[in-house]
Amino acid sequence: MMKALSGGTFSRDFTASIVVFLVAMPLCMGIAVASGVPPEKGLITGIIGGVIVGLLAGSPLQVSGPAAGLAVIVFEIVREQGLSALGPILILAGAIQVVAGLLRVGGWFRAISPAVVHGMLAGIGVLIVVGQFHVLFDDKPLSSGLANLVAMPGQIFGLSNQDAATAFAIGLVTIGGMIGWEKIRPASLKLLPGALVGVVLATLVAFLLSLPVARVVVPESITAAISLPGEGLLQLLLSPTVITTAIAIAFIASAETLLSAAAVDRMHDGVRTNYNRELSAQGVGNLLCGFAGALPMTGVIVRSSANVQAGAKTRLSTFLHGIWILAFVALLPWLLREIPMAALAGILVVTGVRLVSLDHAKHLLHRYGPLPAIVWAATLIMVVAVDLLTGVLVGIGLSLLELLPHVRRLRLGFDEDPHGDTHELALHGSATFLTLPKLSAKLESVPAGRHVVLNVERLGHIDHTCAEMLREWIDRRRGGGAPVELSGAGRLRNLAA
Repeated sequence: MMKALSGGTFSRDFTASIVVFLVAMPLCMGIAVASGVPPEKGLITGIIGGVIVGLLAGSPLQVSGPAAGLAVIVFEIVREQGLSALGPILILAGAIQVVAGLLRVGGWFRAISPAVVHGMLAGIGVLIVVGQFHVLFDDKPLSSGLANLVAMPGQIFGLSNQDAATAFAIGLVTIGGMIGWEKIRPASLKLLPGALVGVVLATLVAFLLSLPVARVVVPESITAAISLPGEGLLQLLLSPTVITTAIAIAFIASAETLLSAAAVDRMHDGVRTNYNRELSAQGVGNLLCGFAGALPMTGVIVRSSANVQAGAKTRLSTFLHGIWILAFVALLPWLLREIPMAALAGILVVTGVRLVSLDHAKHLLHRYGPLPAIVWAATLIMVVAVDLLTGVLVGIGLSLLELLPHVRRLRLGFDEDPHGDTHELALHGSATFLTLPKLSAKLESVPAGRHVVLNVERLGHIDHTCAEMLREWIDRRRGGGAPVELSGAGRLRNLAA
């Protein structure tokens, strides 16, 4: 932190922190609403993610806070076990993450197939859209994604209720303002987030016209939103249901965080992520969120990309954005209470739609064949039809099918020959998600700035998980001005290229 204050980057970090704060505020509240908890719970998580995790994180430019990816599972926890169970679950999940980071298993989360991760996010996107669609009408989501989907036509044809129609109109104003601003905003205002514009526009319309729509409810004091665990904490921590749910949240939150961190690394040429430190930092954050009765956190790509694009250089930006959230909630709670609930739902509908990336499924199909695309689709369907954890496990199970033809030759070896300014690295064996941590560590150990000759001629097989990672590494090296030459022939060379 002292380096950030004295290194001549303060002004850029300060500006970036304002941008991230403006992006984070509506998302923190909206994700809380989608999770079935009061909006201030999301704001507390955003504060902890900025002020605490921002200082400890292994990815200096990644922003942590409540994530849409966990909204669905939190909604289920609150509905089935009650809000009081969320704190103990997060305490246990956070402890698991801290231990996992100390045991240096962070790199293994990168080995999860991109098809599984994107299929999971697409399924979450569908669930958010069909659930928040009902909130657009000032109604409550139903108990499952399929039930919400089936009930959607009834909401539309039941618009004889004037108040519901008014709320729906406010939601459309938000969506229209958000998308419209992103399409027409001038270059000088490109950092002003569309979500903020949509919420401000809808809030002004509802306020000036005194519309009878449901609005955000927040307490007078942020400390009133903190709910410490009760006397039965130890008993809850030993509950099989709590333990199982905590493991699920720890796994999913860790995977989403570390894959987001990998994406952030591709956006800048600064300090690379220390995955084990990032994992432990997220664990500390979730421990604190559990004791505060807030939402779980992950590293989040939307806020992180906004941070990088706004010119952030150090972790000071992430820290300051948490300070701004805290100051806003402490000093201006009356302003938050003017925001229509339908406006937050509108933001989440757009967010959910954007999570369903059909382009990624097409990319998998065209580049790697039908199996990864099938994994993506199966994960999505199971997340929507059953639940999040089942979808992820089904996706991972199907990913194992890629190993079957190569089960007798799964080892990966390296031959290195550094000479002069050139570093030759030959791969032989099979590069699969099982060997991804080993391959990643070897590639990252290649000295920066040197000409790399990467020989894949004796590589018998490379799966799409390793191919994606290898392609990203090559792009990053070349983007930093270090030439990478591929030698070898055939499909494997094309995949790596």
